[in-house]
Amino acid sequence: MSAAALVPVALLGALVGLVVPRLARRFTTPPGGSWGDPRPRPGRSTWLSPIVAAVVFAGLAVARADDPALPVFLAVAAVGLVLAGVDLACLRLPDPLVLAAGVLALGGLAGAALLADTPGRVLDVLAGAAVAGTAHVLLALLPGSRLGFGDVKLAAVLGLPLGWLGRDALLAGLLLPHLLHGGLVLGLLAARRVRRDTLLPLGPALLAGTWLAVLLN
Repeated sequence: MSAAALVPVALLGALVGLVVPRLARRFTTPPGGSWGDPRPRPGRSTWLSPIVAAVVFAGLAVARADDPALPVFLAVAAVGLVLAGVDLACLRLPDPLVLAAGVLALGGLAGAALLADTPGRVLDVLAGAAVAGTAHVLLALLPGSRLGFGDVKLAAVLGLPLGWLGRDALLAGLLLPHLLHGGLVLGLLAARRVRRDTLLPLGPALLAGTWLAVLLN
């Protein structure tokens, strides 16, 4: 993708990033003020969120420049940024946001497959979701697992775009999030920033690992 085409996509990402903190806060604080202790940081998110979103959008544009499904990847990424913000704040992955990402992914990829005259890719998309969802259900059922079913549902949704890209992308998308999360946990433990029983959000790692899998494939 040329620089002239890449700049508008990055700017679009930055604009999305400007509204992500506000949208995330709508899901971190319920009307009654419960759901634990959300930890929004308005000052930091104001400048960090647009930068992260611009990088995410630009990376997808470079990696999938010729893919008819690029708009779908960008739309799912936009919802994913909100999900990451919510999970970081209060360890939740709200079903409405996960559902929105799933509808965008499935509907958009089905449309892209029809436009590209490759309707068979819809089966690949569904297979990706089934494999990713099943793998994370099994992980969640392991003794001592801290994997929540919000994470399972998000993993299944992310399996949709990974299935579009094929087996290698799906495998990378299954492995990379847990490598990232595991490395982060070890680093925080070594720095004594967390304890062994500290709950940490997995959603951001699932999203980041999926993003990296798309870039690598």
